[in-house]
Amino acid sequence: MRFGLFMPPYHNPRRSPAVAIEQDLRHIEALDRLGYAQVWFGEHHSGGFEYTPSPELMIAAAAQRTSRIELCSGVISLPYHHPLMVADRIAFLDHMTRGRIRIGFGPGALVADSQMMGMDYDLLRPRMEEALDAIIELLGTSGPVHRKTDWFTLDDARLQLQGYRPGGIPLAVAAAMSPSGPKLAGRHGLGLLSVGGTSAAAAELLAKTWGITEAEAAAHGQTVRRDDWAIVGNVHLAESDEQALEDTRFGLADFMAYRHVTTPMQMIAPGEEVSHEELVRRVNESGYGCIGGPDRVADYVRGLVELTSGFGTFLLTAHDWADTAATTRQYELFADEIMPRFTGTTDSLNRSYAWTAERKDGFSERFHAGIRKAQADYAAGRGGSAG
Repeated sequence: MRFGLFMPPYHNPRRSPAVAIEQDLRHIEALDRLGYAQVWFGEHHSGGFEYTPSPELMIAAAAQRTSRIELCSGVISLPYHHPLMVADRIAFLDHMTRGRIRIGFGPGALVADSQMMGMDYDLLRPRMEEALDAIIELLGTSGPVHRKTDWFTLDDARLQLQGYRPGGIPLAVAAAMSPSGPKLAGRHGLGLLSVGGTSAAAAELLAKTWGITEAEAAAHGQTVRRDDWAIVGNVHLAESDEQALEDTRFGLADFMAYRHVTTPMQMIAPGEEVSHEELVRRVNESGYGCIGGPDRVADYVRGLVELTSGFGTFLLTAHDWADTAATTRQYELFADEIMPRFTGTTDSLNRSYAWTAERKDGFSERFHAGIRKAQADYAAGRGGSAG
């Protein structure tokens, strides 16, 4: 199992955008050193909190600061872009990163974004599917590609620059609270990014998600792998449950207020006033996320593994629930305390310790016997010399 970061990102509008963006890039540098596998960048155009307008820009910037972490779009909102432009940028980024990109696609999550562009929100999903078909064809052939829809045309189209990797660029689709994402991933044999959360309602869909993906893949002669399935969770980890609660006084309530504006999720009823302690309790008990120490967070991730029967990558969400110092500490602590419980990297060390501990008495006796023999040999040697 791998671990990574889902970085829309969520930044409180009271913060300096320039400072926040720079801190995001510094965090990615740290994730690269700490052994995280992936970071996914979002695309949004309204709301004030999620202000990265182009995943490709963040990927290009992060590529210059990192050496091994996979850089992913989570996601490019296809209805807002001509598919030839998207395919061109993807192929170029594959060269810039020497094959370190994974590209996720979606229809666009925020109604406000589509309204500002004069688009019917109900048309976003079918337009996303039309664009995805075209992009897959453009990336998979030297051309020409001919397509005409009611919103884009490809006339004798081809990419002048193909991707860096001969085997192709890994692609994925986003899945929120409907089965359309898993069906599309299965139909094309693509990876899957589950961004719908982990609350009770979302968990019900997660439990069925891979079955939908596999069934659709079988119906279309495709192959899909659980290893290409990434699931996003909302977590704040600290050294203890008590410290995590204190850390999240910084920004949890503001984040929830934003989510109440942009999504149907209601952790707090309209007009209701709740304490921070009560809000943390609701986050944890609803399954929406997890705020706590290592054992609580490990149990949360383990629960998702059991619910889904396994997936490839768990993604922490980048948000301002805590200040920058506590967020940085979270990433370090997660790599040190949580990852080894799922990756198996410390299993052999623990087995070696247990093996040694089981033989402690025998080893101790042999150790002391060896010392006694050395002392006796030394004494015998001195005696022989004196004679």
